[in-house]
Amino acid sequence: MPPHGCPGGPRQPGQYGSGPVPHGAPHPQAQQPGGPYRPAPQHGAQQPAQRVYAQPRFSPTVTQEMRIRHQVQQRSGAPVDAPWAAQAARRLPQEDPTAGANIARIVAASIVGAILLLGMLAILIFGAFSFDGAGLLVIGLSAIPLVLIILMVLWFDRWKPQPKLLLLVCLLWGAVASVIMTLIASWFGLVALSIVGLDASGDVFGAVVMAPVIEEITKGVLLVVIVLAARKHFEGPLDGWVYGSLIGAGFAFTENILYLGSAYVENADAGLWQTFIVRCLMSPLLHSTFVACAGVSIGFAARRGAWWLTAIMWLPGLIAGMVLHAVWNGTATLTSALVATGAIHVFVSLGILFVLSALIAISWFVLGLVFRHNESTHTRQSLGDYANAGWLTHSEVDMLGTWKGRRAGKRWAGQYPNARDHMRTMIRLAANLAATRTRVLAGVGGETERKVELYLLEQFTMERSALMGAVNHRSHRPGRA
Repeated sequence: MPPHGCPGGPRQPGQYGSGPVPHGAPHPQAQQPGGPYRPAPQHGAQQPAQRVYAQPRFSPTVTQEMRIRHQVQQRSGAPVDAPWAAQAARRLPQEDPTAGANIARIVAASIVGAILLLGMLAILIFGAFSFDGAGLLVIGLSAIPLVLIILMVLWFDRWKPQPKLLLLVCLLWGAVASVIMTLIASWFGLVALSIVGLDASGDVFGAVVMAPVIEEITKGVLLVVIVLAARKHFEGPLDGWVYGSLIGAGFAFTENILYLGSAYVENADAGLWQTFIVRCLMSPLLHSTFVACAGVSIGFAARRGAWWLTAIMWLPGLIAGMVLHAVWNGTATLTSALVATGAIHVFVSLGILFVLSALIAISWFVLGLVFRHNESTHTRQSLGDYANAGWLTHSEVDMLGTWKGRRAGKRWAGQYPNARDHMRTMIRLAANLAATRTRVLAGVGGETERKVELYLLEQFTMERSALMGAVNHRSHRPGRA
């Protein structure tokens, strides 16, 4: 039995706009107040059924005025009259209007990634032959939280996965570039303060003031570069959360190598395992959360606003990350001092740090879940504009805009040769269309973005036609019942 909105052999589901509407959505024909703009009917043309889609949270309100200003081009001819059934007009594949810019971004990211990768190899080689022969053990222990964070981030990034090359650059930036820049900036900061007569070499000032300020700037500056140079890959708070989390994870990895190695040199196995428990097991998500604050802040602005606004919106998240960082370092410094004076037991100190770390980790995880859910709602709303213009059916929106629908679609397509690949491509194109629609509504990209929108619509239409070809080829084989 095919999923709702999918073909099933010779038998097709109900006609376009007919049948029950899942998830309690309003009936396609019911136009609600404040809903999407409905174009004036053309004489003699069948108009697509209309439906109002839910507004996602944590994104700018899409108003009727915005939709009037950036209408979806109506599909030529009659609307798609049944899910998957209408064969699209066959056209020669068009060229992606942003193909040249995409190649330039890939080349630039590859060069930066290669340089950072060489730096990472140098750090690993240096670490392997350092720390009194315990280098490989130190690197292995430091890699445990890194691998876990990467796996979690990739799970959160499944709805519309970002380019793996860009994710790798974020990880390497945190592990290499930000660490080097932090060391250099810290040295210059100490020299500058000493010139004016201030002694900043103490643990308190360095941990509570200098480290949060310098580290969050060196880690988060890459986020500004990404949103300015590759805004199509920075489309909302989830993207900022993903990029920031990976940058922070990379930074924590290199920092853990230094801390664990130093602890082993000073206190042998006892120091190594104590530091491993505190840094890698009790507080693995600190740096990821600090940088994610800046990424989320930029992500909110990226959905609606000029390029300069997205850069400025780095500051609120940057300050939030600095404050959290300072609170953590200040708490750790204070509890260590109290333990040294005998005011509290060491286990009390560890308990305080564990509770604070758990609160930060829970906040990180909950934000990821909320933004991940919001992405699917945002996709359904954006694809709804194309359904209301006749490019998609509302059943397709329900299928392509939910996790359940996607799984059902791939499971159904798996019954037909080559159909599963076409289904995967349609899911990817639908996610790209939703993101493009958001940029069009926000006025980002101008006429080029409208060309990208039409290009993706044509690609989606041809992919649907290819899927139907694969299904019909199997369904009409000689001797098939």
